Amino acid sequence: MIGNASDYEKALKELRDLDERLQRLLRSNPGGSKGFTKAGIRKMIARLNGELAIYEGSEEARTEPK
Repeated sequence: MIGNASDYEKALKELRDLDERLQRLLRSNPGGSKGFTKAGIRKMIARLNGELAIYEGSEEARTEPK
């Protein structure tokens, strides 16, 4: 769970890294190949997006400088 601005920045970096990893997989293994790996990465991206949304909507995010 994201609890402060530092965690938020770490989560954003992790999200960027996962997105880059997914893009590399999509280029190197198009179609149905490596489907479970792609699905796993998409699941991690969705989880991070959910956590980021919760933090962004929290009072702490509005009061703490980024």
